[in-house]
Amino acid sequence: MDEVLNYIVTEENAGDRLDIFLAGQPPDLSRSYVKRLISEGAVRVSGRREKPSYKVKLDELVELVLPEPKELSLEAEDIPLEVLYEDEDLIVINKGAGMIVHPVGDICRGTLVNALLGYCDHLSQINGVLRLGIVHRLDKDTTGALVVAKTDKAHLDLARQFHLREVKKVYLALVHGVFKEERGTIELPIGRHRKDRKKMAVDELKGREAVTHYEVNERFRRHSLLKIRLETGRTHQIRVHLAYIHHPLVGDPVYGRRKDNLGFERQALHAYSLGFTHPITGEYLEFIAPPPEDMNRLLEKLRGCKGGKGFSFEFQG
Repeated sequence: MDEVLNYIVTEENAGDRLDIFLAGQPPDLSRSYVKRLISEGAVRVSGRREKPSYKVKLDELVELVLPEPKELSLEAEDIPLEVLYEDEDLIVINKGAGMIVHPVGDICRGTLVNALLGYCDHLSQINGVLRLGIVHRLDKDTTGALVVAKTDKAHLDLARQFHLREVKKVYLALVHGVFKEERGTIELPIGRHRKDRKKMAVDELKGREAVTHYEVNERFRRHSLLKIRLETGRTHQIRVHLAYIHHPLVGDPVYGRRKDNLGFERQALHAYSLGFTHPITGEYLEFIAPPPEDMNRLLEKLRGCKGGKGFSFEFQG
């Protein structure tokens, strides 16, 4: 059965393209999927059909009709998953490095969705076949806690919580440079890079609001280990913000330094904890994803000893 979703354009979104506006609303549909729905007539703006490029206006009503899920066509794969929690409505995964969350372009195997199809007997289909159950994403080489919806009802409520910034997300990041201050906030808008469209950048004219809180957890001779809490969830937000203040992530191939990466082969970023309200029971849940072994070894190396001290993640900011 088709599902109808309604959105009112707020002052923050007035002037956005229709496809960008809808892609930024729950349940976090991909922009390409939104464009397809618009072209198929599944979107109305105050009762009218409009093009994806239409600029939405304040207080306009945008109606989106999500089509009934189609039969699955992706291949299920037997890929090991580290499951932190699971029930009939959702599953929380500690995602490993090197895994893309959902199929994109020519990549249709080895993704988290393929692994989930091999593990679960049902997943939410709100985001279409290619993004079954996916409520939010982590970059390919970012590790850590990620929640996946098994039912459409759970998906819609989790997407609402992310959109309203009710989800608590804390990350562990190893960066270049030593911070003098104990904590701080980076509040700089982020948008698509104007020259390199594959990258994001701080853009004070056309960027969208982005707020990153950080706290120093440990200092080394030339590096710092940070605890980071996100208020917003822009693409590459942590990586872009830290690079902008001249503290890029160790190992970041896009925004970091090409040299002096301590032999680390990916960005040193881990989604350490994830807290949200259960979409069905209303209970607040919070999950800790243990840092991966490669990051632990890197920290041991910086400490100059094995074992080192444990992590303390009581965020103050």
